[in-house]
Amino acid sequence: MLCGRWRSRHRRREEPPVPAQVAVPLALPSPPAPQDGGNKRPGLRALKKMGLTEDEDVRAMLRGSRLCKIRSRTWQKERLYRLQEDGLSVWFQRRIPRAPSQHIFFVQHIEAVREGHQSEGLRRFGGAFEPSRCLTIAFKGRRKNLDLAAPTAEEAQRWVRGLAKLRARLDAMSQRDTHTWIHFYLHRADSNQDSKMSFKEIKNLLRMVNVDMNDMYAYSLFKECDRSNNEWLEGPEIEEFLQRLLKRPELEEIFHRYSGEDRVLSTPELLEFLEDQGEDGATLAHAQQLIHTYELNETAKQHELMTLDGFMMYLLSPEGGCPEPAHTCVFQDMNQPLAHYFISSSHNTYLTDSQIGGPSSTEAYVRAFAQGCRCVELDCWEGPGGEPVIYHGHTLTSKILFRDVIQAVRDHAFTLSPYPVILSLENHCGLEQQAAMARHLHTILGDMLVTQLLDSQNPEELPSPEVMGLMPLCRPLAVYCWASRLRTPAPCPQPRPQPCQVSSLSERKAKKLIREAGNSFIRHNACQLTRVYPLGLRMNSANYNPQEMWNSGCQLVALNFQTPGYEMDLNAGRFLINGQCGYVLKPACLRQRDTTFDPECPGPPRTTFTIQVLTAQQLPKLNAEKPNSIVDPLVRIEIHGVPADCACKETNCVPNNGFNPRWGQTLQFQLRAPELVLVRFVVEDYDATSPNDFVGQFTLPLSSLKQGYRHIHLLSKDGASLSPATLFVHICIQRS
Repeated sequence: MLCGRWRSRHRRREEPPVPAQVAVPLALPSPPAPQDGGNKRPGLRALKKMGLTEDEDVRAMLRGSRLCKIRSRTWQKERLYRLQEDGLSVWFQRRIPRAPSQHIFFVQHIEAVREGHQSEGLRRFGGAFEPSRCLTIAFKGRRKNLDLAAPTAEEAQRWVRGLAKLRARLDAMSQRDTHTWIHFYLHRADSNQDSKMSFKEIKNLLRMVNVDMNDMYAYSLFKECDRSNNEWLEGPEIEEFLQRLLKRPELEEIFHRYSGEDRVLSTPELLEFLEDQGEDGATLAHAQQLIHTYELNETAKQHELMTLDGFMMYLLSPEGGCPEPAHTCVFQDMNQPLAHYFISSSHNTYLTDSQIGGPSSTEAYVRAFAQGCRCVELDCWEGPGGEPVIYHGHTLTSKILFRDVIQAVRDHAFTLSPYPVILSLENHCGLEQQAAMARHLHTILGDMLVTQLLDSQNPEELPSPEVMGLMPLCRPLAVYCWASRLRTPAPCPQPRPQPCQVSSLSERKAKKLIREAGNSFIRHNACQLTRVYPLGLRMNSANYNPQEMWNSGCQLVALNFQTPGYEMDLNAGRFLINGQCGYVLKPACLRQRDTTFDPECPGPPRTTFTIQVLTAQQLPKLNAEKPNSIVDPLVRIEIHGVPADCACKETNCVPNNGFNPRWGQTLQFQLRAPELVLVRFVVEDYDATSPNDFVGQFTLPLSSLKQGYRHIHLLSKDGASLSPATLFVHICIQRS
């Protein structure tokens, strides 16, 4: 079933009114409100740097609001929510027997903020509250949504607008301003909140930011900054200590190598650096533009000079990062047949946990679409009252209505990408409820549904994403995706291919075809779609390695999006490029019907990939409950591609330093099929007696990796930003 964008004239059907319910809020004691003179406190300096101290919405969030948290028809309780002075977290209080407990959530972990009854929870349980008073905070990863109702519509809007501003400022900083991050910990380390730091509090700060510094060295640094000689740091003394702590000697060395004795980069000197970085098309005009964008000193900017601070700002920006900036937008040819693309695909999309007893939810579809997914699965079964339901059949997973899922498709499928969505329907319904399914598809999706062949369609080719995403479109793949059983493909392409036939294979069957059919399977996938899904024996909804399937040209490599791990890291990396639209053009060797490519025999090495792992910055602590635990980091570089290219190499570990560890080690790889390679940068906490603990990772295609000195911005297991945690590396790609 294929869907595309609806026509602008399409109108949404009105939702039936929800019966009113009575909610009895609980009153909670309020913590002390922030005092005046806030900019003198370390916490508010972060908001000042973000330019939001005078914003009315943010000021209201700092004062706090009593919002009703909604979990069910009977569990609806008032909680006090208040933005912390760091601008990065929201504090809230809840009642537990005998004592109130306090918690926080981080703004950077928010995936979306939705207004009104725009979540499964509020649609089911929020009928007692007007939509204008309601909002949903959706988090990245597995954390459940936070469904809230404010006392007034205006107060709800203040939180919607305020959170949007905070998220936008955090994104705009792009991890350049580590001062915001460290001021958060400074605020926590200041135990009595007097804006002064004793040596004991400084030691606590160092442990919080993941560095175990020698006491004598730490005290000598403390005394150098204690200008008043009173055993306290305050005001400018604290700032000086932080500046010394955040020094980057490796960046200073690079800067001085190009700037010479005057310690500033002229435009020609910056251009020389850009050319050595391998920046294609670097010009004096581009160097001037970088100075005007990233230089902080106005006098230097007027004279078209870049200081060390401006240089560091540039290298920590997205422009100075490792992904090719042009690839963050749709840059590939989108006018080729659908079979020529890898298509981001989800398995058992309705599940939020394991496939044995986990809950089903329409929110899982919303999250999949938010990650760029373009193929989702609906397991359809007979339900009560003539209404088909979706769940994992013959298991204890909960059930959701088919019509609710189709409404989620209508409302969320095209928020991130305009390109077509494939609905993979696994039908277990009788004729009566099949008719109900068809009725819901037509009445809910309307013009979004593809119900007939497009004009000027070549019968031997599937339509392109561009065509499907741009004529008044979108109608189901009963037209373009017919389920068909795939046996061993013929040794050469059929004289008249059947592009509308789609084969759905288990990972075991796909691997068998890869071994036995080899090149014939690749030729088959050059003109017809193949969907691969995990074995049903994966009870915990684990995933298989998708790279093997991509090597053979399989387009719909379906994974359990709810299960984090290296497999989903590879999927996220594969579809990180091309504007995260969910479609990535396959390499030419996988698109030609007469290709001779065989991933088992890719030929001799064609590319040398060399990476020098230099340093890391502000790695996260793994166990916040053990403040004295410090990370012993090592870096592993993984190459995922054809079997002959797959490899991993790692650095030594650096003991007791997750703040600014140094390696300076060089790792090198010889690659035979670089166009298929994904590079995964992994940081782990070394342990001599047990498996290493995961710290962070970042994955992207080799073809989208920029050369030169680059910062790798690390992500968590769930794909959330670990800002400001970065790796600093030098990358060299030599193609023969």
